[in-house]
Amino acid sequence: MNNEELKDLSFEDAMLQLENIVRELESGRIKLDDAVAAYEKAVALKQLCENKLKAAQLKIEKIEINQDGSLSTSEFSVPEA
Repeated sequence: MNNEELKDLSFEDAMLQLENIVRELESGRIKLDDAVAAYEKAVALKQLCENKLKAAQLKIEKIEINQDGSLSTSEFSVPEA
């Protein structure tokens, strides 16, 4: 799968393809050469999903209501566990 094909995929489509590849690999009914190619595609899809998630995280802002009733935004951060 080349970069041109990847960039047009939505996050959801990439995840669906990734899940299908994992199921296929876990089934054990795939030839070795096909398994290697599927694994390489899965790595590219995983990277695409991670990049899309990072980009989305950068766009998210937390909306806060100030004491005077006005709205403001600040960077949204997930508390560490």
